[in-house]
Amino acid sequence: MRFFDSEEWELSSAGGMTGEAYMAKSGENKLFIKRNSSPFLAVLSAEGIVPKLLWTRRMGNGDVLTAQKWMSGRVLKPEEMKSAKVAELLKKIHTSDPLLFMMKQLGKLPVTTGQIAESLVNQAKGRGNIQALRTSLLFLQETAERADIEKKAVCHSDVNHNNWLLNQNEDSLYLVDWDQAVIADPAMDLAMLLYWYVEEDNWKDWLALYGWELDESLQLRLVWHMIAMTLRFMFWHQEHAEAKKMILFEKDLLWLNDYAAQVVRSL
Repeated sequence: MRFFDSEEWELSSAGGMTGEAYMAKSGENKLFIKRNSSPFLAVLSAEGIVPKLLWTRRMGNGDVLTAQKWMSGRVLKPEEMKSAKVAELLKKIHTSDPLLFMMKQLGKLPVTTGQIAESLVNQAKGRGNIQALRTSLLFLQETAERADIEKKAVCHSDVNHNNWLLNQNEDSLYLVDWDQAVIADPAMDLAMLLYWYVEEDNWKDWLALYGWELDESLQLRLVWHMIAMTLRFMFWHQEHAEAKKMILFEKDLLWLNDYAAQVVRSL
């Protein structure tokens, strides 16, 4: 494929669930190419949250290609997710006015816990009579109002360690794959990070790095969003016929439901 008159670039898949990401190579030069990426990418690049955006091209078939600098580095290891660098970048994202402004310009509206609960209830219809699922949905509905906050921020909504890239010199950290970004409670991102990567005894210390204090209200918001996210992942794997992962998420729900009941009793 030609991006410039003088160079022929060879494309190969760069992975990802959407199949829209590619590595482009011409000689020693490499680019990360994405098809029909959101205009949001430009702001993420300007804020230093993703690798530098180099150009945008509209193709003859109407597709829009974006090219970013190919970053030589690696994804974070699970044990590295508890680092101060991760806390600092998440805080930067959640407090960024340019990111929030651009999301609103793109027509994104803040999402409430009530809306999330309603969506999950609708998605759950016809998925079988699973006790853990019923218990989770009831908890989300009954506590949605208490688990909501007025001030929303831009949330990535999938802070899996594979979406964090550290450059070769290990002095720059990026968070990539923003296709599922929403305006919501930052606890949506923090819940996944804490439950998956940080021992509970260390939550207070990690949240101190982020700039928040762990109180009863935040505990409720964290478990609320972790249950909601677990249901979302469970439904996705069910739709893609991945039975083994479905079983794992059902086990997670059992533990989360018990933990949620303890949190509610302490309020």
